[in-house]
Amino acid sequence: MAYPIKDERCPYCGNTEFIQAMQSYQGGIMGVENIWRGQELYHTICRRCGSVVRSYVRNPEALLKKKDRRI
Repeated sequence: MAYPIKDERCPYCGNTEFIQAMQSYQGGIMGVENIWRGQELYHTICRRCGSVVRSYVRNPEALLKKKDRRI
């Protein structure tokens, strides 16, 4: 499903509609010091040109060792 992001435009083509995608399994991300705790990597992709305009994990603290987490 495409959705607008308030006041955001694709820096490559100027489009305002984006698709949300998730990358996991072999394409997931793991902390350097905590390789057993992987996270899905989420992408915001321009609907018109296909550029990835943002990538993020929903719980970055989980990438740290338990003793280093704030939460």
